[in-house]
Amino acid sequence: MSRTTPTLTVWGRLNSHNVKKVVWFAEELGLSYRRIDVGGAFGFSEEYLAKNPNRLIPTIEDGKITLWESNAILRYMAAEYGGPRWFANDPIDRALADRWMDWQFAYADAQRDAFLGFARTAPEDRDAAKIERSIAACAKHLAVLDAHLATTPYLSGNDFGIGDIPMGVYIHTWSALPFDKPAFPNVTAWYERIRSRAGYADNVMIPLT
Repeated sequence: MSRTTPTLTVWGRLNSHNVKKVVWFAEELGLSYRRIDVGGAFGFSEEYLAKNPNRLIPTIEDGKITLWESNAILRYMAAEYGGPRWFANDPIDRALADRWMDWQFAYADAQRDAFLGFARTAPEDRDAAKIERSIAACAKHLAVLDAHLATTPYLSGNDFGIGDIPMGVYIHTWSALPFDKPAFPNVTAWYERIRSRAGYADNVMIPLT
């Protein structure tokens, strides 16, 4: 892939959902970037905390701005580097994609206990009831997503766009977690469409731990 845009620095470990979003989108945009491990087992240096005092990841630097909050980063990248292909001129088109970016945060809350229970907790220490509640909450959200995807191929509309990035990361986790799942055929078809996207296999479809 051609790398013609300025070099971007992405701070954050790749097994973070929010870091995956940013790195995947950098690949879609064809941006030249480097990623520096921060957070989790890597901890937070004083240098990093000077950039982002929230003790969260990711943070980006591109020579003009230092920015945190993953979906704000995605919007910035789309506006700065993507042109109308990624940052629609029509505010209605932007808003219709934006809503799914923000909706993802509620889904992430629902999925958290199932993810932590299966991916980052020893089997003997898992709280089965908490995991079951998390799975049920995810299913309620995914029923909404499935109904919407019955009407359109992508969350951004007729074409893949920025609105698909946040949930595109989380739907892989849902698919990869080891439990029986209810059928959401439209979500499954959407997931199959995005699996071949640039950077998805290398940066999203990685081990969950």
